[in-house]
Amino acid sequence: MKRTLSILFVSALSLGIIACKDEPAAKATKPYSGPTEEINNVQILYSEAAQLKVKMKTPLQYKYQTNDRVYPKTVNIEFYGPDGQVETTLRADSGRYVHAQNFYRVMGNVVVINKKKNEELYTPELNWNPTTKKVYTEKPVKVLSRNTNERLEGIGLDTDQSFSHYFIRKTSGIFRLSGTN
Repeated sequence: MKRTLSILFVSALSLGIIACKDEPAAKATKPYSGPTEEINNVQILYSEAAQLKVKMKTPLQYKYQTNDRVYPKTVNIEFYGPDGQVETTLRADSGRYVHAQNFYRVMGNVVVINKKKNEELYTPELNWNPTTKKVYTEKPVKVLSRNTNERLEGIGLDTDQSFSHYFIRKTSGIFRLSGTN
């Protein structure tokens, strides 16, 4: 009996020691970084002095805790002139707004049409800063003039938001020079 009690005591002590073994710390949960809002059929209007300057439409917007916004579907933007008429349109596969730097980026098959100049611009990506009203890219660009059939290509672009005055950084293309045969 004494021997049985000793075995039971040692067994109980062993089980107690094993049971007190440190459990691995629970894995730290990663904070949620996904969207906090999902909005369908978005229309954003940007105005100055009570005059509409830019209208953006997209079927879907995700908003994040940082106030960044992602537009995973087609983005359509209209830029208005001082007379209230649409001067330029833009279409892209997707876009995003980066709140910390206050700029918009559109990506994928970007097509800009300047109605006044009858020109089209093609590029994979464009950035727009609403504070400076500047549009720019480091990516390849191509500008087609429907009036003259001229084509201007290059890498990098800087322009105003109406796309009426642009500068292509590294240019090439087919264009007419006046005074030459």
